[in-house]
Amino acid sequence: MQLIQDIKNRLGVMGEVVGFLWQRKLWWLIPLILMLFILVPLILLSQNSVIAPFIYTLF
Repeated sequence: MQLIQDIKNRLGVMGEVVGFLWQRKLWWLIPLILMLFILVPLILLSQNSVIAPFIYTLF
């Protein structure tokens, strides 16, 4: 149990979200949340940048 608490403390908000989903047995939502954490910064960084044409081909 101590290991899980250490991991949650190191991950911050993301650890809290995963802990909440794990407690409520909503394991199927964890991949969705992880993809959101990955895609949101990618979309925000792609605005007005040189890599924007390459990002748009992904969608």
